[in-house]
Amino acid sequence: MATHKAFETAGKEPGLQVWRVEKMDLKPVPAGLHGDFFTGDCYIVLYTTPAPSYNVHSWLGNEASQDERGCAAIFMTQLDDSLGGAPRQYTEFQNQESVTFMSYFKSGVKYKKGGVASGFQHVVTNDVNVKRLLHVKGRRTIRATEVDMSWHSFNKGDCFIIDLGKDIYHWSGSESNSFERLKTTELALDIRDNERKGRAEVHMIEEGSEPEAVIGVLGPKPDLPPGSSDDASADKKSRNQASLYLISDAAGSMKTTIVAEKNPFKQDMLSHSDCYILDNRGDNKIFIWKGKDANADERKAALNAANKFIKDNNCPKTTQIQIMPAGAESTLFKQFFFNWLDKDETTGPSEAYTIGRIAKVKQIPFDSSSLHNNLIMAAQHGMVDDGSGKIQIWRVEGGEKVPVDPSTYGQFFGGDCYLVLYSYNTGGKDRHIIYTWQGQKCSKDELAASAFLTVNLDDSMGGAATQVRVTQGQEPPHLVSLFKDKPLVIHLGGTSRESGQSKPASTQLFHIRQSSTKATRAVEVEPTASSLNTNDVFVLKTPNSLMQWKGKGATPEEMAAAKYVATLLGGAATEVEETKEPDDFWKALGGKKPYQTSKMLQNVVKPPRLFGCSNKTGRLIAEEVPGEFTQMDLATDDVMILDTWAQIFVWVGKDANETEKTGSPKIAEDYVNSDPSGRRGTPISIIKQGEEPLSFIGWFHGWDAKMWDTDILQRIQDRIAKH
Repeated sequence: MATHKAFETAGKEPGLQVWRVEKMDLKPVPAGLHGDFFTGDCYIVLYTTPAPSYNVHSWLGNEASQDERGCAAIFMTQLDDSLGGAPRQYTEFQNQESVTFMSYFKSGVKYKKGGVASGFQHVVTNDVNVKRLLHVKGRRTIRATEVDMSWHSFNKGDCFIIDLGKDIYHWSGSESNSFERLKTTELALDIRDNERKGRAEVHMIEEGSEPEAVIGVLGPKPDLPPGSSDDASADKKSRNQASLYLISDAAGSMKTTIVAEKNPFKQDMLSHSDCYILDNRGDNKIFIWKGKDANADERKAALNAANKFIKDNNCPKTTQIQIMPAGAESTLFKQFFFNWLDKDETTGPSEAYTIGRIAKVKQIPFDSSSLHNNLIMAAQHGMVDDGSGKIQIWRVEGGEKVPVDPSTYGQFFGGDCYLVLYSYNTGGKDRHIIYTWQGQKCSKDELAASAFLTVNLDDSMGGAATQVRVTQGQEPPHLVSLFKDKPLVIHLGGTSRESGQSKPASTQLFHIRQSSTKATRAVEVEPTASSLNTNDVFVLKTPNSLMQWKGKGATPEEMAAAKYVATLLGGAATEVEETKEPDDFWKALGGKKPYQTSKMLQNVVKPPRLFGCSNKTGRLIAEEVPGEFTQMDLATDDVMILDTWAQIFVWVGKDANETEKTGSPKIAEDYVNSDPSGRRGTPISIIKQGEEPLSFIGWFHGWDAKMWDTDILQRIQDRIAKH
């Protein structure tokens, strides 16, 4: 396929390149105007990461002609071809862009009237004769649409930018919210710095206090209508439903065969010799996955196959298409699969498969001595401190909390629920974490009581504690570290209550593993050979024997922990080495079976995701913050979810409404339950604004503990004044 000469420099340097389709040709858009789009045009956008990896987008304006749309599709395929078929490809439609696309334009995108056909050019100008009105919408993804310069375009609920060239007025409706005002300011500053090269002044004005210059252009202000409801975000449940199809003969008559009706899917459903469609029309998306061994014609016909599928299934014409070569799958695609493992997670880190933000999330080895100096390390390993604070543990019994004997701290039984209160001091401030540990065999009444008692305990300390709900077997590293040199021991069932002590099974198997933070857990597992793992140590107790099985990858710390577990089970254990097991060992486990014998999976850090959440409508509405998020993206009038995959943080802003404050545990639960990968039992931490632990703060670059001491509107004024 012939390639346009504009693509000769494509992807040579990390960063963004943008071209506009002009009369069946391509012209580059100056860097200062990246994020400006004429609604009558089509664009090709290429984002190159340092890895390198590539995202190619075609962007289609609402008023673009059919010819230009067709051209954009051809140019996108040419660019994909010139980069060896390695890019992910996305089709983007005005007002419906993907989170990936919006992440390139942190201060937002601007939709301008007109296009190449009506003579409008992308030119960086200091033109003082500009006269336009931009209507700004969105809290997470910011879109500014050029509208008629008239009071008829205004409402009380939104923010507008009145751009008069050397003066840029940021107009705030009387019902607009301070977080939206902050985002509009960022856009106004972006126009000043990039379009006017700093040769303009930004002015903040509020409804009713318009200066003469504005009245001179718009006339006297009439009564304005109220704002429209907040930007629509689809219900998370319907957005996360998908079907998987196999494509055959994509380059010819193209047929699709259903592979699985609904998610979560299994990764081994994807064969590298084929191409597939993942139909996520509930969220207006179609994904195409190209196997690395699929024939070249089928791989090149992927975009046509997607368009035919959309037409055959009567999907909206604005359905987004995302094309993924094997090994370059996006987080959005992978979330539909149960426990997706990347190439780097089985064979060691591989730069070639590091896409976008993932490239910036490097695994940092744990070192407790530098915990307070290295926030990123603290966050990756989920550690708030070194575990040297004060611990109190209660067991839930008859709706009350009963103190646990300190000599048994660190042992948890699957038939019980526990409250673990951890108190520590950091930066001269007392802080508290309440871990609510819920056993898999506990009763519904105990589950309900544990949640109620957690809230009561938090209230008794002024509501400043971080609450962490923990499901048996998924204990966060910090909880495990509290018991120092002893391992955390988790019994499969039973209870530690004297009155209701249930008998342990006659054959018990404990799996002992040390985490990246050097803390060790001993978890009782099903006594069968398939539970074994070559990387770890196991203790097997039968009515007649006690054995300690040493896997090839076992560490001395795991062996020491196994000896401690053996003493809890009644004595010293006989050591058994992997591959030298006596017959009695296999007999006690019900015979030999295959088990995990490959070396330890690499501990790859998945990129964290931040969502603004609401359940005001009775359903969970979650809107993702695009790109590299910062502390400024935590909206103080919202409940936010930070998903680091191993842990979920629910951050409750001080100005969130009461329904959302009290409903934050339910918001977290709904979020996990609607996860398309079928993930369950992930630890959930509920934290309040101003009480953030290190394990949360470390995910934000340059965290400022004093940021919320000043009013958000004051910060806006300060940013303008700094110019």
